[in-house]
Amino acid sequence: MRLKELLHYTYIFPVLAVGYYFSGLMGSGVFYDIIAGILLTGSVLSAVHHAEMVAHKVGEPFGTIILALCITIIEVALIISLMVAGGDQAITLARDTVFAAVMIILNGILGICILVGGVKYHEQFFARTSATTYLVSIVSILVLTLVLPNFTSSVNGPFYNEAQLIFISIACLVIYGVFLMVQTVRHRSYFIVPDEHPEEHYIPSLQKTLVSFGFLVVCLVIVVLMAKGLSGTIEDMVQSIGAPKSLVGVIIAGVVLLPEGVAAIRAARSNQIQSSLNLALGSALASIGLTIPAVSTVCIMYDIPLVLGLDKKDIILLSLSVFIVMLSLSRGKTNILYGTVLLVNLAAYIFTVIVP
Repeated sequence: MRLKELLHYTYIFPVLAVGYYFSGLMGSGVFYDIIAGILLTGSVLSAVHHAEMVAHKVGEPFGTIILALCITIIEVALIISLMVAGGDQAITLARDTVFAAVMIILNGILGICILVGGVKYHEQFFARTSATTYLVSIVSILVLTLVLPNFTSSVNGPFYNEAQLIFISIACLVIYGVFLMVQTVRHRSYFIVPDEHPEEHYIPSLQKTLVSFGFLVVCLVIVVLMAKGLSGTIEDMVQSIGAPKSLVGVIIAGVVLLPEGVAAIRAARSNQIQSSLNLALGSALASIGLTIPAVSTVCIMYDIPLVLGLDKKDIILLSLSVFIVMLSLSRGKTNILYGTVLLVNLAAYIFTVIVP
């Protein structure tokens, strides 16, 4: 690669962010945290660029799968590190983070994509079979992991015992594994819209693709590390306005999901709503389908109690979100009303976190 290409902001920001993080300046004051926030934002935008480079090379749906899996792996690592450090005080961390991620993806990312596409193109079209395939898998895993624990009787409270955790973890992995086979092999055509102008797309070389993939991983890692480093500042800010501590999890989940969110919105603006759905719904499925088994394994190994069941308010909001998404994607085309309703649902979720 030429030196001019390496001086692009998508290469400079991740390098500066890594150096700044390990310099120890974060947390030294408001000014230093503002600099960290700028570098964090630059790293997010860089991650989107490198993800798109990889996606152009490997094609759909593999490009969106790579981004979803990278972010999920980093999310899992963040949750596990905080749980191991927090012990019994972190028993609801996995549930709250996964729930926040799912609500942000289903209502926020998907809602903005549909709204942006509807404003610009009036209607956008996608394969209904792909949406159905995603939602069947997502709804099953959501109920098994976040709702069913409230109604089992082996352990008091919204818990699973060890045997139940093992079973649910295997169930999640089976559903996600079969879904990946369907998406990439058996019914790959469900998730691809024929390109009318393939000659217009830039295909990077193998060298550039490998470099972009490496920087994508660096960007995602540093985004999570800096989000974790800024969590204390965010927590102080949340407490200063009198909001519950659970809002911190929502903010951090939003930061971690920024790369795929920006990529999905850019795809919608380019009239590629199928790619937006692949990113949003694929991320939601990977987030919950892989996070719960990984966290369950760690909790069993370290004997950490794990609360999975949601309270009644959150179950209602989750049910509403899933129901609206199913209706919105049932016809194979979108309009601005669907996106507006989903964003109102997100606002209701965030508002009830702040004012429970």
